[in-house]
Amino acid sequence: MIQHVVLFNLKPEIDAEKIQWMLRETRIRLLKIPVVRGLRCGHRIDPGTDWALFLMIELDSAEKLAAYLQDPVHVRFVNEVIKPNITDRIALDYQGDPGADPLFS
Repeated sequence: MIQHVVLFNLKPEIDAEKIQWMLRETRIRLLKIPVVRGLRCGHRIDPGTDWALFLMIELDSAEKLAAYLQDPVHVRFVNEVIKPNITDRIALDYQGDPGADPLFS
């Protein structure tokens, strides 16, 4: 199992309503991509810290991660929802324990 984790810093003018829209669009759009096994997203609790939003996508393999990143739905999502509203992002990819029970990896 691959976990693709992305953290975002938002532009200063982004308000709570826009954040909720971004999170809603994240779920609506990215869950349409067939290789996505799971999705979690949310906003930070402490407004004084960096990385206002997070996104975690679960995929079966590195090959499916590559397919996800090139999927037209993902590309459109990044161009329409993410890029216009952020100042910075960091993406990290992790391999879960392939032999472990998914509930505990």
